[in-house]
Amino acid sequence: MAPSVDLDDRALLEALAGGDLGAMRKLYDRHAPWLSVRLARRCNDREVVADVLQDTFVAVWRGAERFRGTGEVGAWMWGIAIRRLVSRLRLRRDVVPMADPLRRGRTSEVTLEDELLACVEYGDLGGALASLSPDLRAAIQATVLDGLTIREAATLLGIPAGTVKTRVHRAKAHLRASLVEGGPR
Repeated sequence: MAPSVDLDDRALLEALAGGDLGAMRKLYDRHAPWLSVRLARRCNDREVVADVLQDTFVAVWRGAERFRGTGEVGAWMWGIAIRRLVSRLRLRRDVVPMADPLRRGRTSEVTLEDELLACVEYGDLGGALASLSPDLRAAIQATVLDGLTIREAATLLGIPAGTVKTRVHRAKAHLRASLVEGGPR
């Protein structure tokens, strides 16, 4: 089956599981740009980001038939990518993980993803997340939004696991207060 522009991601994964190289090209064209941007927001080494992106698509190629069909294909691919990045960071101590783009002084750059997360998808939660300190927001982003374990988040953020747990606990308390009780604690 030759993939067409009209095929959705699930259909492309099915075609890929059947060995269709064209489906792989289409998935790469659709997902590589945003995956690369998200990875680059978490790592300062372009070479590592490029390697992780390549590893991600190799894993997608080899594991297309393992997609369970629950959730979005892009979210599944992001899960693969972020875990590949964490694995790579475990091996390289010279790579600095980037917990939050605000730390790099890029306060004027707001990505479409940031706007969607803050304004559309999460409603009031977007404002509550924005009110968190960068350290607390990074811990919540890694553990909740990216779905990493505490240990994986600690590796990504370059801090001890206990610190991640504390920050997640504090962030949840702040979010709860902001959303339920009407203001931060």
